[in-house]
Amino acid sequence: MARKAPRRTAERIRAVALELFNRYGEPNVSTSQIAEELGISAGNLHYHYPAKDGLVNRLFDDYVGTLAPLLPAASGVHNVEDAWFFMHSLFERIWSYRFLYRDLNLLLSRNRHLEGGMRRALQDQEAALRQLLAALRGSGALRAQAPEDPGLATRQVVLLSYWLSYEFVLDPRHALEPEGQQRAALRGAGQALGLLLPYLAAAQQEHLQHLLHAYEPPSQNPGVPRE
Repeated sequence: MARKAPRRTAERIRAVALELFNRYGEPNVSTSQIAEELGISAGNLHYHYPAKDGLVNRLFDDYVGTLAPLLPAASGVHNVEDAWFFMHSLFERIWSYRFLYRDLNLLLSRNRHLEGGMRRALQDQEAALRQLLAALRGSGALRAQAPEDPGLATRQVVLLSYWLSYEFVLDPRHALEPEGQQRAALRGAGQALGLLLPYLAAAQQEHLQHLLHAYEPPSQNPGVPRE
């Protein structure tokens, strides 16, 4: 059996940096801490990424790369089952790079690459969700008499973008820990998709309510303190 080639140092640096940034927040993690976690010298890390912003930028580009194959699928959504899968998949990608959203305002205030890049990423997500709504309308999943709502896709993007901040405020010690992924994804995707309820045809509305109930996380109150 052929052995897998070991990951290159630059890839290992990104993987560990992403893990630490996600867990502790990018401002709270230094390049020295990343190097120590990897067991390499700070000089070795700086050879690959001379500045931490360069490492952040590469992780952001990786995030955008994960969105690229998903967003076009929005135009192929025909019913709420498809829409649920799409929204959950989108939120999983947001979760995987949650440090970008956790410290969004701070990162944008000092990083020009992210300033323009995140704007484009959100615009691309909004465009995809507009396509999703158009596809649902075309398939008859939306009520024929439902009015056009040009702000609906915008509200969904806002909710997806700031849902993790909401969860963090309610439970800052646990909300963004790795074990919270499934719970956060179900709540975030469910809330964004729930915005469609008033617009759906009766059968689709009933099906979405069933999905939201079936995939409801065990606790609906993330703010309950835990020891």
